Amino acid sequence: MNAQELKEKSPDQLREELANLKKEAFNLRFQQATGALENTARMRAVRRDVARVKTVLNQKAAEAAAN
Repeated sequence: MNAQELKEKSPDQLREELANLKKEAFNLRFQQATGALENTARMRAVRRDVARVKTVLNQKAAEAAAN
């Protein structure tokens, strides 16, 4: 997922994506704690995707406040 794809989505879609990513991050942390996590790089990717979604949401909120 890249920032350009996220900028094309609506704020509601972004919030839904954020919720899904947070659920995935929780599941990955749980798998890591139980020793069942196979792809450890996925944790980093999910964390960065969460940051991207939050950044785009904040940008959209700032645009809306400026107008």
